[in-house]
Amino acid sequence: MQSTDLRLRLPDRMQLPVPRPESELDFHREELLSWHVDPETERVRFLSLIVGDREAVRDVAGDLEVVHQFELTPVDEDTFYAYAVMDLRAADATLMGAFDEPGLVIVPPIVYTGRETVHVTILGEPDALARLLEGVPDDVGVEVERVSDHQRSAETLAGRLTARQFEAMETARELGYYDVPRSGALAEVATELGCSESTASSLLRTVESKLVDAALGR
Repeated sequence: MQSTDLRLRLPDRMQLPVPRPESELDFHREELLSWHVDPETERVRFLSLIVGDREAVRDVAGDLEVVHQFELTPVDEDTFYAYAVMDLRAADATLMGAFDEPGLVIVPPIVYTGRETVHVTILGEPDALARLLEGVPDDVGVEVERVSDHQRSAETLAGRLTARQFEAMETARELGYYDVPRSGALAEVATELGCSESTASSLLRTVESKLVDAALGR
């Protein structure tokens, strides 16, 4: 059995109408762990694990007309579970329908790293995977990151890293610290994070250690 990792870029019509700039939300990552669509009520219930500002996320959810129920359960200072019941929008149904094909299975979690960026793993027979992109709406950007035998660990990443560690990792990646060859210096990462080089180095070493453990299933 094979699987593929996809990075999706959602158009405006598929993004939640969040009434504030993303920069003010202090949101780092959402892992959609489980979901159920009720065809009778045309609502979707889902459970997510989120890294970010708990109160900011709560406020945003409360402002959305499509959300009918929203409950948070803290894990630690900046990681929490979110249970929600919301209307199934036509745009959501269109996107989900692209993967609702014989021979394909979505492998949780579906990972959101921003309003428009979604990472999803699809498991399936080779022929079904080969036809997969034909069902994706034309205005959704798709990048195929991997196609191989399925070996993905079931443990989520959000449970391993804190929001500060995610921020350090994202900053280092954006500045070229992980480019090969490296194009960004540790000093630049530290400046962007507003901390010393030793603190930035410690954050990144911790991230790298946890990612290695995750990759090895430890």
